[in-house]
Amino acid sequence: MTKAAPLLVVDDDPEICSALARGLGLHGYVVETRNRADTALPELTGQRYAAAVVDVMLGADSGIELVRAARAGGAQLPIVMLSALSEVEHRAAGLEAGADDYVVKPFSFDELVARLKVQERRVAALRPSPARLRAQDQSLVTDTRTEHLTEREFALLALLADHAGTPLPRGTIFDALWAGESRSENVVDVYIGYLRKKLQPASDFGFEITTLRNRGFCLEGTAPTR
Repeated sequence: MTKAAPLLVVDDDPEICSALARGLGLHGYVVETRNRADTALPELTGQRYAAAVVDVMLGADSGIELVRAARAGGAQLPIVMLSALSEVEHRAAGLEAGADDYVVKPFSFDELVARLKVQERRVAALRPSPARLRAQDQSLVTDTRTEHLTEREFALLALLADHAGTPLPRGTIFDALWAGESRSENVVDVYIGYLRKKLQPASDFGFEITTLRNRGFCLEGTAPTR
């Protein structure tokens, strides 16, 4: 069973962080906390967390500015803001900064969890469906797209998928797929290029083939299954 990604709670009051962690924990969440904007920002822009709950008031810092900076830095996780400020302009400021929802204190954990679930479903709906390598017709398939590959393209993609996340040197790929043939190792680059053209945009399949200098080629993202 895959371990669920944790939820990040950002509040300058350690007692409130503890209370939120306990309450959300009772609803099945694994919670990590941060008390300062400067330590929370790199966490929000990373990819460790499934979602974040951020208080508007962070001592001398602003939760709204933290969210704005996180979005500017590429943060894509769902963010729900908490605040005792209930006026329309305050809620609008949080949403305009990049928050996905805004919950006014006092609140029930049932409400907060329900709002988090809505955001989780929204994000899940945007993810590409898992890609599958189908051997019988040498195809790469998702629920919305099918890409037919040549026999050698299929073998190359399958090799990269079997070692997803690990760079394979050009020589290793050549030996696996072209051993005994009178070709140069440059044939690997040619077929990597063929695959990349067929796999554009990479977001359709949930992975991409990257080149790591002096290390080789690597399939990054969610590897297709067979």
